[in-house]
Amino acid sequence: MEHNLLTLEFGRDTVTYEGRTAPSGTLGCEALNIPDEAITLLVEPCKTLNEFISALGMMSVTEELLSQAQSAASEVLDTMRHMEPFMHLDYDFYAPSIADAFSSEALTQVRALNMAMLTRGLAAAQEPGLRKGALLSKIAPVLAQLAYSLGEYKRTMTALAERINDDGIERTPDGLAAAFGAHFDASNDSLMSLANATVQYLSAGEPPRLVRRMSYVSFVGLLRSDLFEGLAAGHAPRRSAVCGRWFLTLDARHTKYCGGFAPGDARGRTCRQVEAMRGRGQRELAADHPLKAIYNRRLNTILQSQRRGKLNKATADTMRKLAKDKLQRALSDANYARGSYEAEMTQGALLAEAEKKC
Repeated sequence: MEHNLLTLEFGRDTVTYEGRTAPSGTLGCEALNIPDEAITLLVEPCKTLNEFISALGMMSVTEELLSQAQSAASEVLDTMRHMEPFMHLDYDFYAPSIADAFSSEALTQVRALNMAMLTRGLAAAQEPGLRKGALLSKIAPVLAQLAYSLGEYKRTMTALAERINDDGIERTPDGLAAAFGAHFDASNDSLMSLANATVQYLSAGEPPRLVRRMSYVSFVGLLRSDLFEGLAAGHAPRRSAVCGRWFLTLDARHTKYCGGFAPGDARGRTCRQVEAMRGRGQRELAADHPLKAIYNRRLNTILQSQRRGKLNKATADTMRKLAKDKLQRALSDANYARGSYEAEMTQGALLAEAEKKC
């Protein structure tokens, strides 16, 4: 019975994990939100599983330890279903695998599998009579390292996410690549490499597309790889200014608020809705805000016209003052912003209004 707990498929700018396709970087971003308390809950069952693996290596597993390991594996799997990156796992497939893997029959098959691999190599794991032993050999280490993987991932990648979260970082593939390079020392940083990851290219979907299937030996490698693939596509984590959660941005806009529900809001509004109601001074005023983009373009054309001698200083200054007043009105009056704002901000309209005032 095959499992894909540590397998991702990457398209041009997407990632597929257990049947769920999302923008690349989604899993890595979601993992940043896993509470430390949830990771702490995994420590004891993972410790039990590591003790079981040590005993398995020495062929000294007792019935009591086998039972404890099965319970620990079930506890780890149940905890995973409440973590965003793993909510879409096929638990109807994996839960029965726990009982098959952590069984007396599987223990016997592990011993036979180890002997068979000495002569037939990895092909021995495909024999039907050794299926449960092969499953135990794969799934026990995967679940045993989860607490360490998640803790290590958050410790190392939160620092990178915080750097990218700076408003001074250009959220484009080039800008994110520069931030990545400034954060990591390319000559000596193991966080930039993946150990024992395998890559396979295949055609998938309808219409067919070429995807890159990658299998990992740990969750920390899987999550880190997805985060890095997202950065390469221009997808980057951003911490919401309202709820503090990380969410994934897909373009260069410095969006400040996620679309999730704002904590403690009695009306059940999202962070973006709550912030929109707090007034102009606290609104999302990114440099590339659509209303500001119109204003900035107009300032540029006014400056160019002034430099070319088409506008005198007095008229140009009046046009700039009019443009700023209209921007402030648009930011505080949604009806005006959706209505005549853009038409009134054309070069010709501002010039006609400025000439009346001069």
